[in-house]
Amino acid sequence: MMASMAIGSCIISPFNFKTKHPLLPIQQPSSKPTLSNFTIRSIASPVRPPSPVVVPLPEIDTFDAPNHVAWTSIRQDRWEGELSVQGHLPSWLVSGTYLRNGPGLWNIGDYNFRHLFDGYAMIVKLHFDNGRLIAGHRQIESNAYKAAMKNQKICYREFSEVPKADNFLAYVGELANLFSGASLTDNANTGVVKLGDGRVVCLTETQKGSIMIDPDTLETVGKFEYSDSLGGLIHSAHPIVTDSEFLTLLPDLLNPGYLVVRMEPSSNERKVIGRVNCKGGPAPGWVHSFPVTENYVVVPEMPLRYCAQNLLKAEPTPLYKFEWRPESKAFMHVMCKASGNIVASVEVPLFITFHFINAYEERDEKGRITAVIADCCEHNANPVILDRLRLHNLRDSLKYPLPDARVGRFRIPLDGSGYGELEAALDPDEHGRGMDMCSFNPAYLGKKYRYAYACGAERPCNFPNTLTKIDLVKKMAKNWYEEGTVPSEPFFVARPGATEEDDGVVISMVSGKNGEGYALLLDGSTFEEIARAKFPYGLPYGLHGCWVPKN
Repeated sequence: MMASMAIGSCIISPFNFKTKHPLLPIQQPSSKPTLSNFTIRSIASPVRPPSPVVVPLPEIDTFDAPNHVAWTSIRQDRWEGELSVQGHLPSWLVSGTYLRNGPGLWNIGDYNFRHLFDGYAMIVKLHFDNGRLIAGHRQIESNAYKAAMKNQKICYREFSEVPKADNFLAYVGELANLFSGASLTDNANTGVVKLGDGRVVCLTETQKGSIMIDPDTLETVGKFEYSDSLGGLIHSAHPIVTDSEFLTLLPDLLNPGYLVVRMEPSSNERKVIGRVNCKGGPAPGWVHSFPVTENYVVVPEMPLRYCAQNLLKAEPTPLYKFEWRPESKAFMHVMCKASGNIVASVEVPLFITFHFINAYEERDEKGRITAVIADCCEHNANPVILDRLRLHNLRDSLKYPLPDARVGRFRIPLDGSGYGELEAALDPDEHGRGMDMCSFNPAYLGKKYRYAYACGAERPCNFPNTLTKIDLVKKMAKNWYEEGTVPSEPFFVARPGATEEDDGVVISMVSGKNGEGYALLLDGSTFEEIARAKFPYGLPYGLHGCWVPKN
């Protein structure tokens, strides 16, 4: 194995970039980076490592990669160092850590994964410390990742990848493991949340893919084990997490429906609030996310439904583990948080969404709740978006244009009627007819709100390539765009003590057109750039983040 160099906490693969830093001699890259070049260390260690020694950044070296860096595997398993900031950091942003989770490794040796969602998880951090910005990344050591590194092949079922059986008996055994859940991945590559008790957990669609990390060192601490007996194999990848509770949905694939569950801080036990039975289809709809209001949990039933037959196939279908069943219709269910009673189940126009933004209660002049309003990033009921996220589609920037999307606004009446509404909350051309990866001021969770932040589009493009601030009152958008870049989720951090909804900063990690990566900070109100800080290497595209304030 070609050796890597460790200077303090800076671990750099020799093919990663050239440098003129006086401590690091220039080394020539290997002709073909493969996994054999990686330095893989055990992260889950019983002995806590010493505090990292932060070193200055080497000079950035851009490179001619065959693909955009956004869709290229990270070239080292970990790194930490201080970033040089261009612009200024807000004086109030003096202590806290932004964490972003997402796929970081899309190959094992010469074998390339198929889909964006297959990549092995990598956590990235930005630690703000009295004017300094300490950054780093680290692979999350799931069992799926460790087994792949040890055996140099896929060993668990990922989003589109299935382990290759050596013979028929092995294939039968793998199917048995699928039914028990043993062969499902624990690759926690989707989200990261801070629980009310301070624990930080990385998540994905499988329940076993709940993994705790140390937010300071990014070390994998261990599995987050649920202590209840609710069972099941999957859950929503985006729970609703506040300082006082954790809410999520557990799809029931055998008796189609969803359990709505709550978990208290400092507990690993989920307790059932209630159950929603599906109104259409042979299986529940995919629930990657869901919204809540102050009094209700909104349970979406999308006609993109789980499909047992597709799960059993050794090769992926165009919709992977799902099937599009428009004849089964689409529904929105509203459950009371306190009682578990269902107060509305209405048919709505067909829709496709990965991400709900927020929801709130509509009241009449007497203060009575008359409806629930729920906003989402809606893909015009077009399931092709899933297949457009194949890596070979993303790497061909001209062949596959980005399908249209909008801010979809549901109105769910609570008067007993059987139908709800779905329409665009603003003209989709305001944000280039691209819409996904959203955030808002968390103080407005479940309340009437005005602003949302998301990724939009500057066309032509094949993936969201702008950051956009949505004004839901004026029905306008303001967009940030830099040619050739791929920004990730814009995450809003409110200024302590702020009274205005958009008083804060928006943080995004950006994959640059020349192979670089940088952290970008925008003013939450003006949406103008206030600072950026370059990493000494390219950043793959990432998914979702959270803010961990310093205690």
